[in-house]
Amino acid sequence: MTRNATAMPDPDPEPERRYPDPGLSAREAQVVREWLLADNKAQVCRKLYLAAGTVNTHLSRARRKYDEVGRPATTKAQLFARAVQDELIDLDEF
Repeated sequence: MTRNATAMPDPDPEPERRYPDPGLSAREAQVVREWLLADNKAQVCRKLYLAAGTVNTHLSRARRKYDEVGRPATTKAQLFARAVQDELIDLDEF
């Protein structure tokens, strides 16, 4: 079977990722985002109704996942850079 040369391309193709996807869960991404926007973890706890240990667990898991794909995020600044790269956060929000 031959392919129709006049076929329209996929109107909304999945854009090619520039960086390896760490595979953050929705909650991990939410905690990372809120922590980057907050002054401290206590604010994140109050906003998301989470215990401090839970916030720390989500941040640790996110950091581990970034490390596993070769994109270390051991500091808040590195995690911020990863969040910008992955469009979890926009610079205009600051």
